[in-house]
Amino acid sequence: MSTTSHDDGRFSRRAFLGAGIGGLAVGALGGAGGVAWAHADADGASALPSDGVPSTTAYPFYGQAHQGGIETPQQRHAIFAAYDLTVSDPRSLQVLLARWSAAIAQFQRGRSLGAVEPTRDSAVPTDTGEAADLEPAGLTVTIGLGPGVFDDRFGLADRKPAKFAKLPALPSDQLDPRLTGGDLSLQACAEDPQVAYHAIRNLSRMAQGTATVRWTVMGFGRASAGKGQTTPRNLMGFKDGTRNIKEDADFDAFVWHDGADQAWMKGGTYQVARKIQMHIENWDSDFIADQQSVFGRSKQEGAPLSGTHEFDVPDFAKKGSDGELAIPATSHVALAAHENNGGLRILRRSYNFTDGMNENGQINAGLLFVAYMNDPAAFVTLQTKLGRVDQLNEYIAHVGSGVFAVPPAPASGSYVGEALFR
Repeated sequence: MSTTSHDDGRFSRRAFLGAGIGGLAVGALGGAGGVAWAHADADGASALPSDGVPSTTAYPFYGQAHQGGIETPQQRHAIFAAYDLTVSDPRSLQVLLARWSAAIAQFQRGRSLGAVEPTRDSAVPTDTGEAADLEPAGLTVTIGLGPGVFDDRFGLADRKPAKFAKLPALPSDQLDPRLTGGDLSLQACAEDPQVAYHAIRNLSRMAQGTATVRWTVMGFGRASAGKGQTTPRNLMGFKDGTRNIKEDADFDAFVWHDGADQAWMKGGTYQVARKIQMHIENWDSDFIADQQSVFGRSKQEGAPLSGTHEFDVPDFAKKGSDGELAIPATSHVALAAHENNGGLRILRRSYNFTDGMNENGQINAGLLFVAYMNDPAAFVTLQTKLGRVDQLNEYIAHVGSGVFAVPPAPASGSYVGEALFR
């Protein structure tokens, strides 16, 4: 990342924000809107194989209809972080959101916050520097607001969307309070894990005195298929996201908020993040027939058990030669299918994770489940059903959880959530 110190005049709230971390004027962080730019490496080759984007790809932060990291083609790496606010005045929250927005615009353009190596020996570097020699790597950072933003602390109770609330207790929940909740969320996704890490590290640094990190998950190997992408695999070895939302009409119908009850949310969405632990050793010792019954798909091809190819439409009424349903009614595919849920759909944008070994010497790994929808009740409906009878429950546990309102992208010179405070 290159360092920039010029002021392009696009961030108009310098008088409001004052100086940023380490004395860096926030006005110097303003980012441009416009279309994403990209170029090939010097030899003309892409820096990544198929399904990735060149490391030089940069996505704009300002002036878009929606925040990045939702409809954006899914990158290979992610870090999700939830934060607790430690302040009780709206101005401090506004300042944090504005500084985060300005910094994210810089990061997504492949730039540093400021000096990595200050000229004065006694000066503290403004940017931590671990991404100084790296490209933008298709970075997107998505900001979410938790239910706590709308409690009594900030005077925003009347701006809370009608459908937004903490998730209720759900069947099969085994939530760890240390991995649950949060007033704010950041989702950083990139083709280079160090670029995503750099963004979260520096944004967390900027939050000091206003918010503290509550829980984090580092994801890899995307576990959902986006537009134009081949279907990836989860850590159980099965393709994941074959029937994910990919069409613009479906985004409009199921993902984007129409702003009907709160105009500041128009073009935004809701984010549900779950840390799902997999009982890897139990799964790895199970017969292939059982594994395929659990998912309702073949393991190699990913075809529904009623068909032959991955994208065959599942036939949930088809029976085998034994007279039993080809796709078990309690399989994951059958329970989650929109045909069996009144047409209900959500956008999945999940990643695998591993935290090494647990205290029992078992693999500590699973799924960073992230989903977007225009009504959190959609997730509650689906997970209530899955949590009760899904065969997969024998092999997983939902240990972390959070729900967040994701405002639309800011205009140039603005910041994420600004309309909330008007």
